[in-house]
Amino acid sequence: MRLPTVPRPRSLAGQLFAMQAVLIAVLVAGYALFSYVSDRHQAEQAAARQAAAVARSVADAPSVRTAILTPDPTKELQPYALKVMRDTEVDFVTIMTPDGIRWTHPDQNEIGRHYLGHIEAARRGHTFSETYKGTLGPSVRTVTPVLDNGRVIGLVSAGIRVDAISQRVQEQVTALLGAAGGALALGAVGTFVINARLRRHTHGMNAAELSRMHDYHQAALHAVREGLLMLDGQFRVALINDGGRELLGVGPEEEVVGRSVAELGLPAPLTGALLAAGPRVDEVHLTADRVLVLNTSPVSGGERRGTVATLRDVTELQALTGELDSERGFTQALRSQAHEAANRLHTVVSLIELGRAADAVDFATAELELAQALTDQVVAAVSEPVLAALLLGKTAQANERGVELVVSDESRLDDGLLPESLSARDLVTVLGNLIDNAVDAAQGTVRARVTVTAFAEDAELVMRVTDTGAGVDPAHAELVFQRGFSTKPAGPGGRGLGLALVRQAVTRLEGRLTVTEAPEGGAVFEVRLPLRASLAGGGAR
Repeated sequence: MRLPTVPRPRSLAGQLFAMQAVLIAVLVAGYALFSYVSDRHQAEQAAARQAAAVARSVADAPSVRTAILTPDPTKELQPYALKVMRDTEVDFVTIMTPDGIRWTHPDQNEIGRHYLGHIEAARRGHTFSETYKGTLGPSVRTVTPVLDNGRVIGLVSAGIRVDAISQRVQEQVTALLGAAGGALALGAVGTFVINARLRRHTHGMNAAELSRMHDYHQAALHAVREGLLMLDGQFRVALINDGGRELLGVGPEEEVVGRSVAELGLPAPLTGALLAAGPRVDEVHLTADRVLVLNTSPVSGGERRGTVATLRDVTELQALTGELDSERGFTQALRSQAHEAANRLHTVVSLIELGRAADAVDFATAELELAQALTDQVVAAVSEPVLAALLLGKTAQANERGVELVVSDESRLDDGLLPESLSARDLVTVLGNLIDNAVDAAQGTVRARVTVTAFAEDAELVMRVTDTGAGVDPAHAELVFQRGFSTKPAGPGGRGLGLALVRQAVTRLEGRLTVTEAPEGGAVFEVRLPLRASLAGGGAR
């Protein structure tokens, strides 16, 4: 058995169309009724004025007074009254005695009979109007006296039938209803066109469905952890969710909707990407303390309507990637060292097999002393465990690439000197990227060398990395710290991110980062970080 289906509620556009059609019909009907009542009242007043004018004109005519004084007034007054009726378009003109006996009437049979209506005021010399039902039916009439030297010698009554007034009003109302019907039809067509457009924009959904979609929309915006930013066609913020506020550093109380994206104080590369006309896919951008991946997509429907941008926080992922790269480098260095150790072991074994045990002992002892001396040198200069381990690993990596990495004699950094606010991850990010950048610059040069200096001075941690590369053009002294800038070809993972991450970390730790030219050529990168118990920016994320 098939269950009856519940009819779907009418769409919002259909409801609006029905409401507007009913509203227009009510307005037109109300206006037509008001016009009918008003026009009828005005028509009756106009008829009364017309009847009064005709009656006074007849009463003031000298020929009428002369005829009244003759033995047979009807003989002269009847033709005159009929002629006035035709010329003035009134329904009757009755001339009568002061007692109300008719001398004239449109119906010959009514002559000589008593006038039907009130005449007392006219007999006293006053003119008045009234609506009264006479021999011709209800009529609007005016009665006025005929005076001769102040004496009432007769009465004149002129009137227009109510049926004739109603007929005139009906003709006017018919024309009005025709115009009102045309207005209703035009309004209905206009309303239909507007609501058809509205139906396209609302996709035929009714008010309940739109309300439910809005609730889902708001819930989704607040639930999504990724940042969502919507810009209108003028690149003004139309919508931003909680994740977007957090990632862009916008406070929850700060009103940004309606403001241009250029006024949000974002880094220039990120602002430029948001203002770009074309789409952006998985672009990496740096803010004061985050690494963000940006995707943008223009919204168009025949014309540019705006841009939808999504933001993902990959700060932790970037840090883990850097650590993974370091571990991968360490692994490669250990593999090379294992290969070298195997070669040295084969040499020792071969010397023993040749019966030259003393030479084998001397060779092994020398290699052991060399490795221990490197470790002792690094640990003696930098006893901070994290930095010491980093320097030992980077030394092996640099050696594999043909670059000598040395720790200068000026270095002196005791264990426990660094406060908790300087986390190990920040130190690895800063010093590790500076060394990698220096090794890249020095590789392939004559006597390629990278010198690392680390010490504490005036409540500051100073880390200086010097290379023997080509140096940094003074014109590029600021550009080298921007995301994407590099003087080398881009690899599979892109370039220009390391120094940008260094500056991001240094800025967050309220430090200073400078680059100068080395005395013997190459570049000197120097970082100064305050050694305070707490920092405004806090530790690393």
